[in-house]
Amino acid sequence: MIARRKSHLLTDRPYPNMKILIISDAWHPQLNGVVRTYEYLMEELIQAGHDVRVIGPADFPVVMPMPGYGEIKLALFPHRRLRALVKEFAPDHLHIATEGPLGSAARRIALSTALDFTTSYHTHFPDYVAKRINKICPPLSGFFRRRAIAMMRRFHAPARALLIATPSLEAELTSWHFTTPMVRLTRGVDMDVFKPGPQTLFPDLPRPIALYVGRIAIEKSIEDFLDMDWPGSKVVVGHGPDVDMLKKKYPTALFTGKKTGTDLADHYRAADVFVFPSRTDTFGIVLIEALACGLPVAAYNVTGPKDIITADFLGVLDENLSNAALQAMAHTDAAARFDHIKTHYTWAEAARQFIAAAHH
Repeated sequence: MIARRKSHLLTDRPYPNMKILIISDAWHPQLNGVVRTYEYLMEELIQAGHDVRVIGPADFPVVMPMPGYGEIKLALFPHRRLRALVKEFAPDHLHIATEGPLGSAARRIALSTALDFTTSYHTHFPDYVAKRINKICPPLSGFFRRRAIAMMRRFHAPARALLIATPSLEAELTSWHFTTPMVRLTRGVDMDVFKPGPQTLFPDLPRPIALYVGRIAIEKSIEDFLDMDWPGSKVVVGHGPDVDMLKKKYPTALFTGKKTGTDLADHYRAADVFVFPSRTDTFGIVLIEALACGLPVAAYNVTGPKDIITADFLGVLDENLSNAALQAMAHTDAAARFDHIKTHYTWAEAARQFIAAAHH
């Protein structure tokens, strides 16, 4: 768990304290953007006086590895136990974070008991499906993507509000004919950990160092990063189902494994530019962590990066990642990037938005 700290939520907020139940197929011991989002939100909400519980797969006796992604465990047949847990906690507000087995069971329970709920769109599941189908049978990828979009639209339709991270994601979901009211839920950074500082790692690696942080899986397009022309070194931080394959294919890249906290921040600070090759993320917490550590960002002009890289000093968006990375390094004002993140991305603001959505 993250260290407890004083909340910055306003004490004169207009909403009363609530019992909040968050149900998520992504929770401890997993480590990803969804888990980290609710860790920090939970901390802020508890500090503000709310009673918060998160139910995840570890609360159920029977789980199975997600096909193709063994480190993610899915709860099997969770409905009966989940119904009992919801009844026992008796929440004032229910939030369904994911569309997996637990999220689906929570949705059925809420609809059958007339319990209002909100949902979040964290994962571009239709694009993930299309990426995997394209690897097996390319002609079918479009069909399965359209089916997945329809499934996501139906899943979120009954929610009081759908929490989304960025304006471009809202525009995309609107183009997919989502009609659920959409409410912004931003993200934040622990500025005590992620901040500019000395480069203490990789003294022997040829400069410049280009860094990737995140899951090592097909939907992240990491090969775009590893294939790009680069005069220095490439470092990959993270873990996932493709790590062994990529290590063999790209022996000159340094794969460090999963990092967290201060150790992760040291890896950001040790690099010269952060490269984000994904086209399927809905936000990308690693982007704002990198910026908080002073790194400029190179990425594609897609949902997530284009909502965050909104000024030249933050980085460069381009279809050629190598050009983007080289140009981004020309912007040397690390302090300005830290100040920008400190001003625009806080978990306190995210918690305010979450509570407002519950009363939407």
